[in-house]
Amino acid sequence: MNEKKIKKAICIMSGGMDSTLSAYMMKNDGYEVIALHFNYDQRTQTKELECFHKICNDLKVKEKYVLDLDFFKQLGASALTDKSIEVPTGGIEDGVPITYVPFRNGIFLSMAAAVAEKEEAEVISIGVVEEDSSGYPDCRESYIKSMQESINLGTKDETNITIHMPLVNLKKSQIVQKSLELKVPLELTWSCYKNENLACGVCDSCRLRLNGFKLAGVTDPIPYE
Repeated sequence: MNEKKIKKAICIMSGGMDSTLSAYMMKNDGYEVIALHFNYDQRTQTKELECFHKICNDLKVKEKYVLDLDFFKQLGASALTDKSIEVPTGGIEDGVPITYVPFRNGIFLSMAAAVAEKEEAEVISIGVVEEDSSGYPDCRESYIKSMQESINLGTKDETNITIHMPLVNLKKSQIVQKSLELKVPLELTWSCYKNENLACGVCDSCRLRLNGFKLAGVTDPIPYE
């Protein structure tokens, strides 16, 4: 009798709320989650890595990858990777914010594709949010779809990868509600761009997160300044 093939999903997980929910959704859909995390010299790297490991424990992940990308620091050009650029705290501005890391999701997806091919996974999950994000060009649905096409053109014929972006059309409040439905441990997640101990509450990411909780009518379980 043929054994049923295990469905595997490479879940790109930052330790943040969106990518964590995406991973729980994949598990809920019957996928074995292979967790993938990137250290790229971002300001909150230590905290994000700690959150990632705790979330993996809660998800009972068997296989995880932590990949180090040191060139982002050399590249600079983002407040997340260049300490000489202040993280903006004045609210969301028009255009692409200074917290955008050049082509980050494209690079993450390319590396995830390599892991997926090795692991014979059929899905890559990424927690991009188009409508209610900070306005990053690499979070657009059309862009992610084009990456899927490129990945399949550049891998073996028998490799057929789908990129899942289950949150792309959701608002932050819907992400909070969905997380509560699936019993996602939001207290283990981190969104702040600036701090690793107490979230600042004023950077773009904190503002979006706090507003999502407010609109969902629940209290954010992480500590703020």
